[in-house]
Amino acid sequence: MDLVPALDEPLKKVLGPPTAKVMAEHLGLHTVGDLLHHYPRRYEERGQLTHLADLPMDEHVTVVAQVADARLLTFASSKAPRGKGQRLEVTITDGSGRLQLVFFGNGVHKPHKDLLPGTRAMFSGKVSVFNHRLQLAHPAYEPLRGDGADDPAAAESVDSWAGALIPIYPATAKLESWKIAKAVQTVLPSAQEAVDPLPDALREGRGLVSLPEALLKIHRPHTKADIGDARARLKWDEAFVLQVALARRRHADAQLPAVARRPRPDGLLTAFDAKLPFTLTEGQRKVSKEIFDDLATEHPMHRLLQGEVGSGKTMVALRAMLATVDAGGQAVMLAPTEVLAQQHHRSVTEMMGELAEGGTLGAAEHSTKVVLLTGSMGAAGRRQALLDLVTGEAGIVIGTHALIEDKVQFHDLGLVVVDEQHRFGVEQRDALRGKGKQPPHLLVMTATPIPRTVAMTVFGDLETSVLDQLPAGRSPIASHVVPAADKPHFLARAWERVREEVENGHQAYVVCPRIGDEEDDPKKGRKKSPEDEAEKRLPLAVLDVAQQLVKGPLQGLRVEVLHGRMPPDDKDAVMRRFTAGEADVLVATTVIEVGVNVPNATAMVIMDADRFGVSQLHQLRGRVGRGSAAGLCLLVSEMPEASPARRRLDAVASTLDGFELSRIDLEQRREGDVLGQAQSGVRSSLRMLAVIEDEEIIAEAREEAAEVVAADPELTGLPGLRTALEALLDEEREQYLDKG
Repeated sequence: MDLVPALDEPLKKVLGPPTAKVMAEHLGLHTVGDLLHHYPRRYEERGQLTHLADLPMDEHVTVVAQVADARLLTFASSKAPRGKGQRLEVTITDGSGRLQLVFFGNGVHKPHKDLLPGTRAMFSGKVSVFNHRLQLAHPAYEPLRGDGADDPAAAESVDSWAGALIPIYPATAKLESWKIAKAVQTVLPSAQEAVDPLPDALREGRGLVSLPEALLKIHRPHTKADIGDARARLKWDEAFVLQVALARRRHADAQLPAVARRPRPDGLLTAFDAKLPFTLTEGQRKVSKEIFDDLATEHPMHRLLQGEVGSGKTMVALRAMLATVDAGGQAVMLAPTEVLAQQHHRSVTEMMGELAEGGTLGAAEHSTKVVLLTGSMGAAGRRQALLDLVTGEAGIVIGTHALIEDKVQFHDLGLVVVDEQHRFGVEQRDALRGKGKQPPHLLVMTATPIPRTVAMTVFGDLETSVLDQLPAGRSPIASHVVPAADKPHFLARAWERVREEVENGHQAYVVCPRIGDEEDDPKKGRKKSPEDEAEKRLPLAVLDVAQQLVKGPLQGLRVEVLHGRMPPDDKDAVMRRFTAGEADVLVATTVIEVGVNVPNATAMVIMDADRFGVSQLHQLRGRVGRGSAAGLCLLVSEMPEASPARRRLDAVASTLDGFELSRIDLEQRREGDVLGQAQSGVRSSLRMLAVIEDEEIIAEAREEAAEVVAADPELTGLPGLRTALEALLDEEREQYLDKG
């Protein structure tokens, strides 16, 4: 029987079933290797105590502090024998603040003996408030010094392995940090057998310590320099292994066959360019060239097109689609919602004019048919659309995920354009790509600016093009925060500004976080205290706000509502009326966030703006100022001036640079949010690497990975790297990268 490698040994064999069960269920740790890669969150120094003043409410914390005093109180209790109950109150201090610990009933005896004034210990529990004071009720604790009367070995063991720096691990209520530390202590000798994924030349060239040494130093550092060495090394592992996975993906894609799509010299694209009423920006020309160069190769293009709101991405994508049709193929644009698919269909047919009338009498010489396919189409329209797709009559197809269904067949699918990628699952993209005779070219568009490092980490298998210039004729957007609670007259003035815009012949949006029908009321039926009402009131709703505006500040204006639960025909009718100027104000949810293009809309009021993310606010704001008149965006919030939510809104108001905003957004959020659900494999593999802070490492790792894969695509000479890749790419992650 083969011996199990030390790092693959199940924890239940090493630590025993009860501990292993808690580690598996609560921390996702199953093997010795998993536990060795469960790194300390921070370190406590012997002589320096935690900041008790900064403890977060309702969170499970581990603190190191000193007992200031302990009082055993007796009180009347019907539940206690002889009618008297006991409560132990212990006050601990760290110099920055004090924290009360409470123990009740039979649980008071041991801590009363252990926690004498002057004792230093680690305490672990959930922070709560009692009588306006922070407290931990019945915390677990581990003395760090003292006589260790009950268990000298246990108290001593903490001291012996901890050195001057005590590691504090991500823990759970079921398993305190020091118990994890003791478990790590048990498996630490196995670190010597860790196989190094980094090529020797890379490791030595960058002066990085070996993997066994890094694991030893991260768990048992003697100095802060040890922690620095370990972190530097472990960050490189994560960045490099992930970038190798992505580089291999790009290499494999480059080997796939695809039909080269080169536009005819005097075809559809030339005819379209000739009728454009404006010249393309330098950025649009540069990005178009990158795309056309990719389309002309015999392996599939995989390109991410990032464009600021209103930078003309749709124009760039349409020209790529026309080039594909010129070359005898079909092009598909996939949109995340029916409203957006219909909007794209309208704007594409308008931009193309007679060039979109292929198959009709009197159509222009170079023309094609542009077909819309969505889930809510009638049977006859759907049948005709499917026929146009399979015969090749339709050169350009625009639709929702209805395009992915098995029944949908193409004559010769050459290019897939995915709009607003973050709303599509990789499975959907994969299904659509599988409809070509050979893999089609893929262009992914997003209006959410993504910092370079996130693009390299999450979309590392795609080449990236960036459009950061606004086309001529686009107007600047002025943005202001409206503090509705502090200054109610500011809100009254906001509605006056909307009226002024309408009087000047323009239109406005009012955006709310919620629809306001029964279904989307998360707290329906729950009794609320007055404090609850103030702090946790429901976000403002479209249906309520529209009613208030019609009866109040916007009385006499033509106000319409739009939200995601309306029937598709009603949504389309509202959007058509608004686009045609038959409505003055559109009160909507974020259904208008992407792609909606009404150049005459100049003002937007976002209610409860603090309930939206930074990138989302930037997206929404991009719906105004799309014509020659200046845009105005008012961010209404009841949050107090000093709050983080208000600081976020001030940041949005202060800049129109989406890349700067996305950076601010990511710095304020957790990494997991950044990398998103679709990238779950990537996210869970990053324990040490921070995509924003470690930009340099990620960029360098990408270069090194590309060189390694170009020289040895199968990594035959690097068994350690192959093993690390297999660990990273379990089945789910392998599929994610394959479908990316």
